[in-house]
Amino acid sequence: MQRYSRFLLLLLCLILIGECRKHKSRKKRWSSAETHKLGNPLSKKIVDGTKTRKVKTSHLLRIDDHDFTMRPAFAGPAVPVGVDVQVESLDSISEVDMDFTMTLYLRHYWKDERLAFPSSTNKSMTFDGRLVKKIWVPDVFFVHSKRSFIHDTTTDNIMLRVYPDGHVLYSLRVTVTAACNMDFSRFPLDSQTCTLELESYAYTDEDLMLYWKSGDESLSTDERISLSQFLIQKFHTTSRLAFYSSTGWYNRLYINFTLRRHIFFFLLQTYFPATLMVMLSWVSFWIDRRAVPARVSLGITTVLTMSTIITGVNASMPRVSYIKAVDIYLWVSFVFVFLSVLEYAAVNYLTTVRDGKDRKLREKAREQSHTLPCTCGMSHARTMMLDGTYSEADTNSLAGYTRASMTAEDTSEKQERMVVHLSLDNESTGTKKKGIRGFRIIQNTHAIDTYSRMIFPGAYILFNLIYWCVYC
Repeated sequence: MQRYSRFLLLLLCLILIGECRKHKSRKKRWSSAETHKLGNPLSKKIVDGTKTRKVKTSHLLRIDDHDFTMRPAFAGPAVPVGVDVQVESLDSISEVDMDFTMTLYLRHYWKDERLAFPSSTNKSMTFDGRLVKKIWVPDVFFVHSKRSFIHDTTTDNIMLRVYPDGHVLYSLRVTVTAACNMDFSRFPLDSQTCTLELESYAYTDEDLMLYWKSGDESLSTDERISLSQFLIQKFHTTSRLAFYSSTGWYNRLYINFTLRRHIFFFLLQTYFPATLMVMLSWVSFWIDRRAVPARVSLGITTVLTMSTIITGVNASMPRVSYIKAVDIYLWVSFVFVFLSVLEYAAVNYLTTVRDGKDRKLREKAREQSHTLPCTCGMSHARTMMLDGTYSEADTNSLAGYTRASMTAEDTSEKQERMVVHLSLDNESTGTKKKGIRGFRIIQNTHAIDTYSRMIFPGAYILFNLIYWCVYC
């Protein structure tokens, strides 16, 4: 018995020793963990109790206790909803569709006492778009918008922030394409004013009062916003009431911005080519009138080029029923090019008519040379040699030359000539000279080209001065 009792006592001592060792090792681990925790600076951060409370959002905000299909203070005064906007970018301006595309941050501010919650630190709670579907939010929409969407990468770009006293901030990032009534009467030397309009869809001014939260400061823009064709001159806000005959009065907010078009692109692509084509058409005035292929091909080329420029400009513009500034310039340039073609047509026609008269005169002179005597009943025959290129005026001016002098000229120039016997009737000769002098400008085609070299450039320069003074 003694041996058995000693064995049990020894076994009990061993068990106690083992438990003591286990207790010491656990105590060491706990002390090291506490030391590590105290050494971590993040562990010193004070955490808001409202954000660490292990309760559901619906219970904290008492969403199930209220009917959020109705606006705050239902059947009471209108709910004030403040709005501010930050414009992120102006993506595009389309003249053909007469619209613009804008990306912006739209923020709403209002108070809903049903969402008030207790908080010891008076800090807000922030939620994503999933809570928006469970509470009341303003039904603001964009008037005259064609397309709009809320960005959803990587999640819906919606933020909801609720304060303990019930104030709510509702922000979303949206891209909208809205109509813009543009006036192109001064295009491309124009300025356009476009407007983005915000309004409540269901609530009249008796239920919802929509206003700019901070006046003109409610609209902010990114300084890096720029457009390829326009210079953004001014952003400003306005507000007014809009009336619908079937539903009533609504508060409407306006975002107005003014755009001035850059002219340099159109100078390079439209004005300079048109001016060069007009100047090129003047080259035909210095080309010989007998070079029909050269002058005709030059005129047709300039006319077709001007037609192509006009077609290209109108292809990128809406089909408006009024005349634009660029239309005036291009069509006047086209008229100048077309008139240069008509000028050569007139020159060629008058040249043909004069050649026909000269041919008849030569034939008549040839017949008279065979029928009349050489002396024409005079002691000293006064004759002359007539070249085929001389006009009737040149014939009359040479009436006093003798046969001897004309024979010497014939020998030196070695050209085929014919003898023409001229009567020396002073009265008839004077009458003919007077008539030919009166029509000298018409019959002399060189004079038409000479005058065109001065009239066409002068008229076009005068038109440019008037045009740029009026539209600039």
